[in-house]
Amino acid sequence: MNIAVRYYSRGGNTKKVAEAVAGAVGVKAKDVSEPLGEDVDILFLACAPYGFDVDDEVKNFIGGIDVSVGKAVIISTSAIISSTRKYVEKLFAAKNIPVAKEEFACRGEFMILHKGRPNDSDLTAAADFAKKLIK
Repeated sequence: MNIAVRYYSRGGNTKKVAEAVAGAVGVKAKDVSEPLGEDVDILFLACAPYGFDVDDEVKNFIGGIDVSVGKAVIISTSAIISSTRKYVEKLFAAKNIPVAKEEFACRGEFMILHKGRPNDSDLTAAADFAKKLIK
């Protein structure tokens, strides 16, 4: 099974979760600035909402996918909004990429909110989530 993990992270929260997922499935987490170079069975995409949307870099990454992707799995970190699904699902649909019904979300530290998150428990949960999806 060919698996890829991509993330967009401004403050480092999402990168931590993406790296936990990548470690669990035996690949390297890469920033969305690095396009997919080959077909993948599963693409884990980790990002956070910014201003009630996802960053343009995430939009550009999804829009630029020119390989086959079996399914996308959404990973979200956020201080307030619990999921980025509604922001990225339509972008994947435009590329005819199905999105898994399963997704992982956890809190991320932002200013005074959710200090210390994602924590070790969040990272373990993210890794366990990824392992279950590839079985």
